[in-house]
Amino acid sequence: MDRLLSHIPARLRNRYAATALGLLCWIIFFDRSDAWTTFKNRRELGRMEEQREFYVREIARTKEQLVELGSDKELLEKFARERYLMKRDNEDIFVLVPEKKDRQATRTDSN
Repeated sequence: MDRLLSHIPARLRNRYAATALGLLCWIIFFDRSDAWTTFKNRRELGRMEEQREFYVREIARTKEQLVELGSDKELLEKFARERYLMKRDNEDIFVLVPEKKDRQATRTDSN
């Protein structure tokens, strides 16, 4: 037993130091709010704060648009026509969608 204790530094043979070291390891690795969980939570908090700022800006922009649409009937009609494809009774609407090229088709054509 004395041989085993002789290999351990004197500071760690002290039971208070060993208890403090064990408690520190428990807190860092095994506790409910260990180091890894704390790191993940802080990173998630940063992302959520960025999202909050984005949504605050979007809400302000949407409120401005709502005030503009409520005050100008021509702008309201333009918004409805562009966004929701609304039309008058005597007109037709044609929606032009750009065609996407298929890369596989171009590769087989060139072979």
